Amino acid sequence: MTTGTPGTTARQYSMQMAHYCRKTLTFSDVGTAVVVGVIPAGSILLQPVSGAAVTTVFNSDGTDFIDIGVSAATGGVSANDDLFATDLDVSALGFKPLDEAVAGLLLTADTTITATYAAGGSAATTGSAEIVIVYVPDNDG
Repeated sequence: MTTGTPGTTARQYSMQMAHYCRKTLTFSDVGTAVVVGVIPAGSILLQPVSGAAVTTVFNSDGTDFIDIGVSAATGGVSANDDLFATDLDVSALGFKPLDEAVAGLLLTADTTITATYAAGGSAATTGSAEIVIVYVPDNDG
């Protein structure tokens, strides 16, 4: 559901509740910045419950990881593919929360969140993670 604001595709429901974007990232996405979603301006990211849930271990022969960031400059923030999470370990099952200290995690403009899987050695032949970004939009009127 979009915000209803002309020119935006950010997801926002009219009720006061936590919102989220979720996207599957697999071994076949190696080196590609996959769009997780667009978060509306004024939203606050909930860092402890946002991150990557590794559901199938990535099996390459190196140190594989996932970065979570922004795809393009927005709201005074430069494009940075690991703005929110850097080198999240995908060699074991489980939830890996965002690990970067971003000032307040308050987004001042609509922000496109991306996730990128990188293989440390030869590319994996298995592996899957659910990227989850939880946020609270500024809809208190």
